[in-house]
Amino acid sequence: MKLDRVLVYGLGRSGRGAARFLARSGVRGEWLDARPAPEDEALMTELGWARGAAGGVYDVVVAAPGVPIDHPDLLALQSRGAEAIGEVALAARLRPALPMVGITGTAGKGSTTVLVAGLLRAAGLNAREGGNIDPPLLDIVDSAEVAVVELSSFQLERVPGLRLPVAVITNLGVDHLDRHGTVEAYHAAKRNITAGQEAGDVLVVPDGLSVPTRAQVRPFSPGRIALVDGTLVLDASELPEGVHPANAAAAVLAAEALLVHLGRPVDAGVLAGALRAAQPVSGRFETVARLGKVRFVEDSIATRTIAVQAALERAVPPVAWLVGGRDKGADLAPLREAATGRVAQVIAFGEDGEALARGLGLPYRIVSGADGEATLLAAAQAGLDALGGPAGEGSVLLAPIGTSFDQFRDYRARGEAFRRAAQALAGGEGRA
Repeated sequence: MKLDRVLVYGLGRSGRGAARFLARSGVRGEWLDARPAPEDEALMTELGWARGAAGGVYDVVVAAPGVPIDHPDLLALQSRGAEAIGEVALAARLRPALPMVGITGTAGKGSTTVLVAGLLRAAGLNAREGGNIDPPLLDIVDSAEVAVVELSSFQLERVPGLRLPVAVITNLGVDHLDRHGTVEAYHAAKRNITAGQEAGDVLVVPDGLSVPTRAQVRPFSPGRIALVDGTLVLDASELPEGVHPANAAAAVLAAEALLVHLGRPVDAGVLAGALRAAQPVSGRFETVARLGKVRFVEDSIATRTIAVQAALERAVPPVAWLVGGRDKGADLAPLREAATGRVAQVIAFGEDGEALARGLGLPYRIVSGADGEATLLAAAQAGLDALGGPAGEGSVLLAPIGTSFDQFRDYRARGEAFRRAAQALAGGEGRA
């Protein structure tokens, strides 16, 4: 790949990773960002990179995932001969010997990524996770024996020529229609994960999901965590709290396929031990505090229907369900069905909490506070009250449906606010 003239378009987490990687590879490029953070500009100065121009001529433009594929600047740069790619394609081209497991899906891709990396480490490989999950992929490619990559639909829009020996699609639901326009376009982006695969590669998908591919298809089911030959690795009841059986089943098949690809032994006992020791990813259906028989469960990232539905189905009933934030048009009908008989009360908070609660058609209570922190404390307290107070039982579940941007900078900040509120209510006894 010709890299005489390279532009990193869009800094932030992905762009910084790309610039550092290119600099380590001996490439000196240029950068462009409409609103660069001071720390981003400082890094570019440290690397000796100059600010580029949308009217410039480049061989390659490495675009951040947040930059739409049809952004006018990218189209103009491409019209002058530049190839627009993303961090994943750049890694694949400059580090072709590095085996990569790619994982995407509407929900569960981050947790599955962490599980696969843990299973491979248990099997003796120096596996590191990155990509859409921290750290950026390009920060780990020079220190890993295997890269396990969480891939968003944004990243998968620009992966020309990517061939993965093992790919996973955890599920296909509805999300990011503001970016992709239609469900069909969103799913097409997700299916790009297998576009470059060949007959010797493996694609792991949910049982019943049909995906056009040249790879060998390995279906998984949450009811059976097993190797491809049917050997049972672990019963779902043995998984740690917060580890979803579907993610574990997919992770086992993916880890097995990568081990076989590398000619390494597959030991079901080793994989079982790694699953028993697995920890849920912070911010993804994590019990953050307990008070008697009441558990406080944080799933702040659950803003897609499929993710919220999974949280409702896994939470120990009765459930006080914290719903709110900024509505992004989630389909509420499946959530209404999943909540029936399990949810004692909806606790509505934030900009669109009341509207979401009304749309669900379930008993609800509205809470508010002076800021996001106070709002989440009030919501956690209301959830505890709905379950009968400290003497009650069940789950206070933050699976908010709405995005966090009405009161927080991102879902992580919202989740941390809930964690602090839950632990304050539970006291020292309840810290998870």
